[in-house]
Amino acid sequence: MATTATLATLSEADRPADPNWWRQAAVYQIYPRSFADSNGDGLGDIKGITAKVPYLRELGIDAVWLSPFYPSALADGGYDVDDYRDVDPKLGTLADFDAMAAALHGAGIKLIADIVPNHSSDRHEWFREALASPKGSAARERYIFRDGKGPNGEFPPSDWDSVFGGPAWERITEPDGTPGQWYLHIFAKEQPDLNWSNREVREDFLKTLRFWSDRGVDGFRVDVAHALTKDLTEPLLSKLELAREGQLVDGFDDGTHPFWDRDEVHEIYAEWREVFNEYDPPRTAVAEAWVHATRRARYASPEGLGQAFNFDLLQADFDAEEFREIITRNLAEAKETGASSTWVFSNHDVVRHATRYGLPKGSAGLKAKEAKGQDGKAWLLAGGPSDQLDVALGEQRARAATLLMLAVPGSAYLYQGEELGLQEVAEIPDSERQDPAFFRNKGVEVGRDGCRVPLPWKVEGTSFGFGDGGAHLPQPDWFSKYAVEAQDGTENSTLELYRKALKLRRELQAGEELEWVETGNPEVLHFSRPGGWQSVTNFGDTAVELPAGSVLISSSPLQDGKLPANSTAWLR
Repeated sequence: MATTATLATLSEADRPADPNWWRQAAVYQIYPRSFADSNGDGLGDIKGITAKVPYLRELGIDAVWLSPFYPSALADGGYDVDDYRDVDPKLGTLADFDAMAAALHGAGIKLIADIVPNHSSDRHEWFREALASPKGSAARERYIFRDGKGPNGEFPPSDWDSVFGGPAWERITEPDGTPGQWYLHIFAKEQPDLNWSNREVREDFLKTLRFWSDRGVDGFRVDVAHALTKDLTEPLLSKLELAREGQLVDGFDDGTHPFWDRDEVHEIYAEWREVFNEYDPPRTAVAEAWVHATRRARYASPEGLGQAFNFDLLQADFDAEEFREIITRNLAEAKETGASSTWVFSNHDVVRHATRYGLPKGSAGLKAKEAKGQDGKAWLLAGGPSDQLDVALGEQRARAATLLMLAVPGSAYLYQGEELGLQEVAEIPDSERQDPAFFRNKGVEVGRDGCRVPLPWKVEGTSFGFGDGGAHLPQPDWFSKYAVEAQDGTENSTLELYRKALKLRRELQAGEELEWVETGNPEVLHFSRPGGWQSVTNFGDTAVELPAGSVLISSSPLQDGKLPANSTAWLR
């Protein structure tokens, strides 16, 4: 693995030692391969991010969350990691990373790195060694190898399915050329699951945490944080037996599922916390843990990772009653546990919320099954019927939802391009899709490429300013009107709305409390925050009167002093 180079990041002494910066932070997720391309090869890179630091500073965010930038064959968009302590040569070098970190810190922006502990790639040096080693070897003990069933081991150890479709076990060929054992991969077969019962695995990840922390990384986003520890005691449960107990992917609610959300996973994060606390200020972490709401606090414990993603709003319809219940419940849980709430509407794994909200209630699923783009043809989303996509309605609701989110106490996680109001890109030919979910679940869902299309920076050009060459995923013609160039300085543009809201958020944010104000209208959510500022969201179909106060910002222009339908305003 790569060794530490001379660091270009700011020293710890040069940075304000605020241990609680993350509790109310606005965090901007960058998917590096689709953000900005500095060398014209069609792939976003580290230098491209560095060049856009002025844009990020002007946007007004507090931190950048960087999706995987490690060496990878891209079997799963970079979440198949070849080397946890290096940068993919296609994206740059460790020196480029150091320069980027220094530029971000110089702009007052923290850096959160994605870490992928559940699985490596099948090109990782450990897995190559495991394939070249005999059954029962120390090399294989770093992963989860099992003998197959049947007279000759020809059947997998269990009938479990991968999240991406197909079996969760893959058989290998032994060094002598004979059919051999099977290894577990909850995701793609190119992503063999690591064995977290192995002390060597645990120690190596502690080394990785220190490696990036020493390079100036301020925190970590932990991928699939609820899947590390596993109980594979024989006999393994069947899919039918798991179905009787709970959802295979969502997990049980008591910590007894064979590989999702097991109680002992928190022993790992307690060790990580010891490493985080070696630094001043302590490094932070946020868990991607798709678990039952009653189990989320364990990941957000101060003795563990400190924060966990709350996906409740992301999965909700644009509905006043649903939003209020989710916000109330999660703030109460955060107060009880001492954690900080997190809020998010879009990320690299789900349909952009500007598109989801353009569909009738009940159909705003997270994964697209059929998508026809902005030509007025139907969308079909998981769990919902075929519906017409109302682009304007989706954008209006998305702006309102985001402005409400930025007013709620806690950390706000934003996904690149949402500040432009970008819609999901549906019109990607099958031949140009990259997401393994599309290929493994063909005919079931179209995958996640639609939210990963490279950003439009300019109105014209072969890649709308993404780079001098093309883009690794095709950009539609309608990207032109969403480009940064088209919105920069344009009154009422989504970009200017985000800039103003993020600036106001810093000026107004105080405490971690809110108080609901009863309006007598079930379609209106109104709450106040310390300092006398208020947020009002109209989920209804008609304009409503605003309370007394000075309007600071509105997601839609007011109508004769009234708040339009599907809009949010802040007042003081």
